Amino acid sequence: MSVTETTDEVIEGVGVPVRVAEIEARTAETLDYSMPDCVEALRSIGVFADLPREQLEWFIENSDEKEFNAGDVVFRKGDEPEWMLVYLEGEVHARRDENNLDDFVYIARAGDPATEISGKLPFSRMKTLAITSRAVVYTRLLLFPVSLFPQLVARMPLLAERLVWLMTDRVRETTRIDERRDKLMALGKLSAGLAHELNNPAAAARRTSDELSNTLEELRVADLNLCQHDLSAEQRKFLSEFEREAINDTPQISTNGNALAMSDSEDELIDWLEKHRIDDGWRLAPILAETGIDAEKLEQITGVVRVEALKDVLTRLTVQITVSKLAGEIKTSVSRISDLVGAIKEYSYMDQAAVQAIDLHKGLDNTLLILKHKLKTKNIAVEREYADNLPRITAHGSLLNQVWTNLIDNAVDAMAQGGKLKIRTKLELDDILIEIRDNGAGIPPEIQSRIFEPFFTTKGVSEGTGLGLDAVSRIVRKHRGNIRFETKPGDTCFQIRLPLESKSTLSAQNN
Repeated sequence: MSVTETTDEVIEGVGVPVRVAEIEARTAETLDYSMPDCVEALRSIGVFADLPREQLEWFIENSDEKEFNAGDVVFRKGDEPEWMLVYLEGEVHARRDENNLDDFVYIARAGDPATEISGKLPFSRMKTLAITSRAVVYTRLLLFPVSLFPQLVARMPLLAERLVWLMTDRVRETTRIDERRDKLMALGKLSAGLAHELNNPAAAARRTSDELSNTLEELRVADLNLCQHDLSAEQRKFLSEFEREAINDTPQISTNGNALAMSDSEDELIDWLEKHRIDDGWRLAPILAETGIDAEKLEQITGVVRVEALKDVLTRLTVQITVSKLAGEIKTSVSRISDLVGAIKEYSYMDQAAVQAIDLHKGLDNTLLILKHKLKTKNIAVEREYADNLPRITAHGSLLNQVWTNLIDNAVDAMAQGGKLKIRTKLELDDILIEIRDNGAGIPPEIQSRIFEPFFTTKGVSEGTGLGLDAVSRIVRKHRGNIRFETKPGDTCFQIRLPLESKSTLSAQNN
C-alpha cells in the first residue's frame, strides 16, 4: 500500500454529492496500517463486504491513507476531484457557505452506509467542488485515485455497479434536500409578504376597534342627553328613519366627493348650524357633509323637533354615522384578512384533492395576491389579459401554482422599480397558453441555454439553489405540457402550454 506525503492532493464529495478540495496534510501523518487491518476495515463497509480478498488488497494497494484532526480542512472549495473517499473512522462536515452557520450542513461519517463512501465515483461528471469541508473529530480516510477508475471497473465490476447505484441514490437525496431547501426559501419570501399584507388590515381593525369603543361611549352620552327632551313617539320614529337613511343612503354630492365641493358643503353646514345656535358646528359639519346631508335636509329636522333639542339630535346623528363607518372599516379589514387566508388555502389546495378540475385564472390571481407585497414594493404594474370562458383542466393545482410563483417571482427580480408585468391566457386548438411577460433586463445570451438546468442559478449564495426553473420545467412536463421563452433587453416572455383536460387527466393522475 502506497502512502502519500504531499500536502496539496485533492479529493471530492461529502455525503450527498458535493465538491472537491485540497487536502491539508499539515496535521496528517504517514500511516502504517497492516494489510489485514485495512482488509477488515473495508469488510465492515457494505459495498466491500462480500468482495474477494484479492480485489480488496488491490484496492488498498492503490489507495492512500490520510488522517485529520478536528478542524482540519479535508476538501477545499474550487478544487478538481481526484479521489474517491472511503471513511474508515471519523466524520466530516461541509456547508455551501462557510460564512453562514445557519446553512444546511452536509455530513459524511464512517459507519453510515449513505455517506461512508464519497468523493468522485465512477462515471460521475463532477468537475469541481463548491464546498469546503472540515473534520469535526479525528478522521481516517482511504483515498482511491480517479485515474484508476478504468482499472477498478475492469477488476471489480460488482463494486463499480454498486458505486453507480450509490451515486444515483446520492444525487436523488441531494436533489430532494435542495428542492426542500428551495421550497423553504420560497415559503420564506411568501411569508414575509403575507405577514405584511395580513398585518396591515389587522392593525387597521385594531385601531378602528379602539376608536369604536370610544365612539360607543359618546353614543351612550348622546342617548342620555336626548332622553332629557321628552320626545314623542312620532318624533322618535322620524329621527330613527332619518338616521337610517343617513347611514344607508349613498352620498349625493354634486361633484362626487371632490375635495373643493366637500369643503364648500362643510362651510354651508357650519353657517346653518351657527344660525341655529349650535356652537360646535365645526365638529359636526364634516361628518354630515361626508354622509351627503346638507342644510336642506337639516331643515326637515327643525320642522319636527324643538330648537333646544336640535343640538342633541344632531350630536346623536353624527355619532351614529361614525359608529356605522367604523363598523364598516372593521368589516373591510376582516374581509381582507379572510380573502388572504382563502387565497392561501386555494393556492396550496389545502383540504382538497391533489388532482382536480382547476380554474387557471383563479390560481394566477391567488398567486398575484400572495405576491402582492413584493409587487407593491417594487411598484410593479400588473396587466391581466385573460381569455373569456377558459375551460378548466384536470391537474395538480398546487404544483401549477408553484410554476406561476417561480415565474412571477423571477420576473419581478428581473425588473427595476416601476416595471410592468403582463399575464395573458389564450385558448388554442388543443392547448391553453399562459404567457408571463416582463420588461426587465432580459436573460443574457450566454446563460439562456442553461436556465432550466438543475442547480444553475445567477443568484448569490442563500438567495436560490437553482431549482426554480428546473422545478417549473418538471411540473409542466408532468402535465404533458411544454415551456419556452423569448427574451431581449426590455422584454422577456415565458410561454407555458398545457393540454386540455382530455389529454392532461391521465398524466396528472398517474404522476
